Amino acid sequence: MKRLAIFASGSGTNFQAIIDAAKRGEVPAEVALLVCDRPGAKVIERAARENVPAFVFSPKEYPSKAAFESEILRELKERRIDWIALAGYMRLIGPTLLSVYEGKIVNIHPSLLPAFPGKDAIGQAYRAGVLETGVTVHYVDEGMDTGPVIAQCAVPIVPGEPIEVLEARIHQVEHELYPAVLRMLLGEKEQQEERIENDGSETSIDQRVQ
Repeated sequence: MKRLAIFASGSGTNFQAIIDAAKRGEVPAEVALLVCDRPGAKVIERAARENVPAFVFSPKEYPSKAAFESEILRELKERRIDWIALAGYMRLIGPTLLSVYEGKIVNIHPSLLPAFPGKDAIGQAYRAGVLETGVTVHYVDEGMDTGPVIAQCAVPIVPGEPIEVLEARIHQVEHELYPAVLRMLLGEKEQQEERIENDGSETSIDQRVQ
């Protein structure tokens, strides 16, 4: 079974959704580590309740991104982490982590990328007056929400609805889409490795969760 680290900075609702899906057997992975860059964030409490080890750090205590990412990398290696899922982690991933986990870091973003990248994506879409926004799961590269899209799900914006209602509907979609994508990615990789081990063959992966 794959070992998954979740990076989060806030309340951790997507962290909890992934944990719950893993408990139900819907995500073929063990959530083996939380990485959090904000001491005191609510997600740390969630990790403690779920008996998930946490590496909590304050970036301002390090001289550079490379310095704290090197320490994160040591934690990931010690915990034998296979995949990383960003779930409200409010920092760009740098080359220290990307060079080791390229193609194995995914992120969830509350818009239909490439529209409304960056912070406050729901608010951006709401204020723009568009009729539709949504949720995107994508691979992580060095840019801000620029990695290849894996899956998207549209969410209509109802004229006149409070932004809090829109936020709640988007979060509900996030909590369904993210575990589904992780199930697809991790399950396929596991099957692919089994095929290689059993007969030396490899089948290409070209599926997307819609």
